[in-house]
Amino acid sequence: MSTVFVTGGAGFLGINLIRKLCMEGHSVVSYDLQEFDYPERTHVKHVLGDIRDQSSVNNAMKGADAVVHAAAALPLNSDSDIETVDIDGTRNVIHAASELGIRRFIHISSTAVYGVPTSGGMTEESPMVGVGPYGKAKIAAEEIVASFRDQMAVTIIRPKSFIGPERLGVFSLLYDWASTGHHFPIPGNGHNLYQYLDVEDLCEALYLCLTVPPKVANDTFNVGALEFGTFRSDFQAVLDRAGFGKKVRSLPVAPVIGALRALDKMGWSPLYPWVYETAVKDSFVSIERAMSRLNWTPRFSNEEALIRNYDWYVLHKSEFDKQSGTTHRVPWKQGALGLAKVFFR
Repeated sequence: MSTVFVTGGAGFLGINLIRKLCMEGHSVVSYDLQEFDYPERTHVKHVLGDIRDQSSVNNAMKGADAVVHAAAALPLNSDSDIETVDIDGTRNVIHAASELGIRRFIHISSTAVYGVPTSGGMTEESPMVGVGPYGKAKIAAEEIVASFRDQMAVTIIRPKSFIGPERLGVFSLLYDWASTGHHFPIPGNGHNLYQYLDVEDLCEALYLCLTVPPKVANDTFNVGALEFGTFRSDFQAVLDRAGFGKKVRSLPVAPVIGALRALDKMGWSPLYPWVYETAVKDSFVSIERAMSRLNWTPRFSNEEALIRNYDWYVLHKSEFDKQSGTTHRVPWKQGALGLAKVFFR
C-alpha cells in the first residue's frame, strides 16, 4: 500500500479519485483550500492548505509516495488567481515533490491547451495555443512540470471536459433547463462532433498512470470518451431523459457568439470564451496513445456520461438550488442566460 498526495482533493475530480484510491487499498492525503466534507473523511487525511504556500505544501506532502496535482483555479476565477494558483502553485507542488524525493507525479492539465480547434482529432503533438488566461496558464504549468522529467516520472494528463455524478459547473445550465421542461438553445446546427469524458474513466486512467512502469508514465496523454456524438445529439439525449418532449434549438452562430462575447466582457455570462468558441467546432482528441500505452479503454460514451450526471442532478437538486460559484461542485450562475428561459418553454 502506498500513500498518494492529492491536491484539490475536496473537488469533483479529487473526491472521485480518492474513492478509487481507497478502493484499491491506498492511503490518501487530501490537500485543499476547502473542507473535505464527504462521508469518506474518516478514511482520508485531509489538510487544509493553499498550494501557493510552499512551506505548507512541503509539510503536508511528507511521507507521500506519489502526487496527483488536481488543484486549479478555473476559467471563471480572476486572472490573478489563475496565474498564482495554476502557475505558481503548480511550481510549488512539484518543487516539494522534488525536494522530498518523490518519484511519481501526475499533473492534471486540459485539452484547453490546444485552443479553439481548427479540426478534430488533436494528438499530444498538436500545437498548443491557449485561449485566455486559463489556457495560457495550463500551458505554462505543463512546461514547469515537464522540466522535472529527468528527476521523476511526470505524467501530464489532458482530459476533455469530464462529467459524472456530483459534477455541476457549466453543465448545470443544461440540466436545469432540461429538468424544468425547457427547450435548450445552442449556437449553430450542432452537427459538430464533440467529445466529453466520464470521471470514472478519467480516474481509471490516472490510476493506471500510478501503476504502470515509470518509463511508460513519464509521458503526456490525451483522455476522452471513445464513443461520442454531435453537440446536438448528446444534449438532446439529456432532454429526452427529462421526458418533457423538449428539443435542442438552433440559433444563428454569429449573433449568439457576438452576444456571449459582449456579455462576457460585462460579467453577465456564465460561459467563458473557450466554451462558447468551441461549441460550434469539431472538438475531440486522439486517445490512441493512452489506450495503447496505458492499456486504458474508456467505458462510458458521451451520452451515458451525460445521463448519469443528469440523473444525479435531479436526485440531489434540492441540496444546491440556492448555491452558486466557480467550481465544478456547485452550479454556475446563469446570468443573462437565465432570463432567456422564458422564450424556450
